[in-house]
Amino acid sequence: MSRGLSPRGRGSLPFRFLRLSSAGALLHKSPCGIHCVNPVWQLEGMSSWAPAKYKTTNWSAYNDALRQRGSLTIRFDPEMTWRPPPTGRRGRQPSFSDAAIQTCLTLKVLFGMPLRQTTGFVESLLRLAGLNWAVPDYSTLCRRQRTLNVSLPYRGSCGPLNLLIDSTGIKAEGEGEWNARKHGGPKRRIWRKIHIGIDEETLEVRAVEVTTSNIGDAPMLPELLDQIPPDQDIGSVTADGAYDTRKCHDAIAARGAHAIIPPRKNAKPWKPASAGAIARNEAVNASRYLGRAIGRRWSGYHRRSRVETKMNCIKLLGQSLMARDFDRQVAEIQVRVAVLNRYTALGIPVTEPAG
Repeated sequence: MSRGLSPRGRGSLPFRFLRLSSAGALLHKSPCGIHCVNPVWQLEGMSSWAPAKYKTTNWSAYNDALRQRGSLTIRFDPEMTWRPPPTGRRGRQPSFSDAAIQTCLTLKVLFGMPLRQTTGFVESLLRLAGLNWAVPDYSTLCRRQRTLNVSLPYRGSCGPLNLLIDSTGIKAEGEGEWNARKHGGPKRRIWRKIHIGIDEETLEVRAVEVTTSNIGDAPMLPELLDQIPPDQDIGSVTADGAYDTRKCHDAIAARGAHAIIPPRKNAKPWKPASAGAIARNEAVNASRYLGRAIGRRWSGYHRRSRVETKMNCIKLLGQSLMARDFDRQVAEIQVRVAVLNRYTALGIPVTEPAG
């Protein structure tokens, strides 16, 4: 479905760009379409590229949230399902639930401990809490980590979900930065790519995928959208130019969302055979009339920097992965994301433009 497609075709702008007049720009309409922008608005609003300054309005609550992130208070719910019920299948029954395994791996990731130290740490915590629960040994944690279904906690936002998508790499094997620079490193480095989608309002990770380093960014966007529940309305999907492909635009249009993806520098209109192609052609026409810089700034594309900040937070829990098997590395990254969502739920800064 087209979003405000003008009946004049290529010679006109999408309807939503008419709103520029309310921000101080004068758009003049001629028989061939809208073609002129007030030069005063361009000089005053877009000629100086000084970064916008923001001030935090909830310093008191945000300071409390930051202090809580460093709290060592660890609570175990006595009603928690630590030992799962019988599965009803033949063979030996599992001794520990997925929640118990995820709890142990969460402490492992949070404190950067090997598996054996993790079991001793959890055992001491259970003893202090007065809980007579068995603790999985290191071999059980290693085996269950490979097939663990990690639960990602999130609060959700009010209204449609505005998704910010990006990817980054994290080292799986290889020497450290100093050793590699000084001595070259004895073996080749191996990287894993993390693809995440975060909620623009709550800054919580809503979707995550892990791939090898040879997988591109664009093929993973439909996979990320599939992790969002079908009954969840998606208002917009913001990503960089690497996602400017037909499959990405079609996947976004299929969810009824608006794509905020800047067209590539020499982008040409596509054949309007689908709703995604029509919406992308509107973005191409808008970029031609407004220019790439003004179009990005007006559309809110630069909000994507928030997902880049979240990538840095993931690496603060470790610049490299401890697991060596790919499936276990996936679980380790998912546990990291679950920890970050818990941190984010404690509180985030609320900012507004200053001046």
